[in-house]
Amino acid sequence: MSTELLPPVAPEVLAGAVEQLTARLRKKLDATIAECGERAAAGADGAVEVRFGEDTVVTLRPGPSGAVTEAGQAVCGCLLAPRCLHRAAVLGAAPIADVSGLSGPAEPETDASARSGGGADEEPAAVPAGPTAPHTPSPASPAPSAGPGETALTPAQTRAGTALWEAAAEALSAGVAAGGAVVQAELLRAAHSARLAGLPRAEAAALRVVRGLRAARDRSQGQRLGDLADAFRELLAGAAPLASGTAGAAWAGGARRAYEQGGSLRVYGLCREPVLSATGYGGVTTHLLGTDGIGFTLSDVRPGGLGRARGAGSASVALGGGILDHAGLARGGLLIAGATVSADGRLGAGRSVRATPLRGVDWSKAPVAALFARPVHEAVAEALSVAEESGTGPDAPGAGLLGCDVEVAGAAGDHLVARVLGGGPLVRLRPAHPHPELPHAANLRLIAAFPGLALRVLGRPDLDRAATLRPLAVGPVPGAAYTLRLPEEWRGRADLGYDRLQGDNIPRVAPAGTDARTGPGPVTAGPDPLADAPLWRVRRLLETGVAGGRRAVAEAARGTETAGFAVPLRRAGLVGAARLAQDLTAEADRRPRDSFGRLLDPSADGYARAWLASAAHLAAAERFLVAASWN
Repeated sequence: MSTELLPPVAPEVLAGAVEQLTARLRKKLDATIAECGERAAAGADGAVEVRFGEDTVVTLRPGPSGAVTEAGQAVCGCLLAPRCLHRAAVLGAAPIADVSGLSGPAEPETDASARSGGGADEEPAAVPAGPTAPHTPSPASPAPSAGPGETALTPAQTRAGTALWEAAAEALSAGVAAGGAVVQAELLRAAHSARLAGLPRAEAAALRVVRGLRAARDRSQGQRLGDLADAFRELLAGAAPLASGTAGAAWAGGARRAYEQGGSLRVYGLCREPVLSATGYGGVTTHLLGTDGIGFTLSDVRPGGLGRARGAGSASVALGGGILDHAGLARGGLLIAGATVSADGRLGAGRSVRATPLRGVDWSKAPVAALFARPVHEAVAEALSVAEESGTGPDAPGAGLLGCDVEVAGAAGDHLVARVLGGGPLVRLRPAHPHPELPHAANLRLIAAFPGLALRVLGRPDLDRAATLRPLAVGPVPGAAYTLRLPEEWRGRADLGYDRLQGDNIPRVAPAGTDARTGPGPVTAGPDPLADAPLWRVRRLLETGVAGGRRAVAEAARGTETAGFAVPLRRAGLVGAARLAQDLTAEADRRPRDSFGRLLDPSADGYARAWLASAAHLAAAERFLVAASWN
């Protein structure tokens, strides 16, 4: 089904259309949605028309934002409109609009928006890296309650959290197989209620689940079942404390980034990276570092996709009338007067901001040199802590970059293997973005052909894989004989998402004492504690539930399969994981009925709590193993 012509639709518009359908029409909704992509055609004045017959045409007229944000912008010509199947099916076939982009610009007095990691001025607690077993959370781990300086949840927020939990539990119980448009509409309705109650973080989690369900049902190539399982875990883990009223203000999140006056700032460029989202946005994020070691980001992300992402790398910086572009800023610096800074380190571009270009700082000099002097296991431990607190991945706001010096070992499958200099671990370098039109992968393939090459790498640790780094930029190692030779205008660094390395950037002859092989050759990636642990059995069980719903997990409880995956877990010392997995299968199979065959407890609440308990324990165990892999 191709839906490229259909404009994005606001969640509440789709939820309202599905709610108006009768039970008989709801049964036909998924089949009708599958036909809409082929029927869509461009209409007059930017409208999109979907014809179901000679006299039945659904017309979508998006507003100024490019999305359908009101019910009146979707009109059907049949007699049952607006409570008709045609209108609901067309709205259900259209992509879900990014609600953050419907409420206007996020930054003060500018239309730039961003996605990237900035620095954090609080140091989170380190993740333990010793042999101690990870803590086993309860089905709904206690959320941080409202402290003395925080505002408690309102009754509306508690009701919205309850609606989110119930909708998410039903969607999880249904799984991808039965998670059609009706189930998705309930999630969208709950997400809209969360938005009205001032819970944008919970709303965003619900929308990620809906998009994941759609991608899984459409069998999109880029969709991983594990990503959808993680989205369910995040939604349920956030909705549980909201529904119970025990969540603190941090669980609510912020609809807009609150920018405060930061006074005068002196920042230096680290690197730039292309931004390409699944919702059609593209642009660039430039990473900066202050003189006190705090990270900042400056982004230019707008609709435009790949073309926008590639072109924005050399676009002018919209900050205080500065004359630099992002390529110059990544290798230069700025003296900013009247700076506005969000809590996650994003720089705002208000009218009162003034910026003066500065000469850049080499990676081997302060304050940038401190990034590469920090032990890698400490940096990863902080990144894991930030990701756990924010409920997001390593590229989320507040997740910093990791710098290290490595020696290339060679290629191993689809990634590059290198060893951190100074007795560090073997790490896997994977492209920061897999799109073939971006030079990330090509640059890493070239580097992998030169074993023994010393590199200074700045990137983002992949917190879902053992000892894996997503490099954003590379440079020569000071004092190394066999290292990169970059053009003078690159000022000692190459942005892997924009600059293309050539063969003459690498010495052809390795000096004595280094690996002089001329080809990449086979290389072993070293031990992988995450892959070697039998935790994959738990993840497979959780993903089975996401794909097939409660019934699929119940099938796993019958026969010898339960004991088959529990015994290896216990032998590996993962007693808690085995117990929680068995509790999940038992709860999935618990469907008591009365003498007439009716369910005594049709609620999916108990099943969702058992699934969340197992998923939360799995996430904690995997974080522990990822941290240990960097030691």
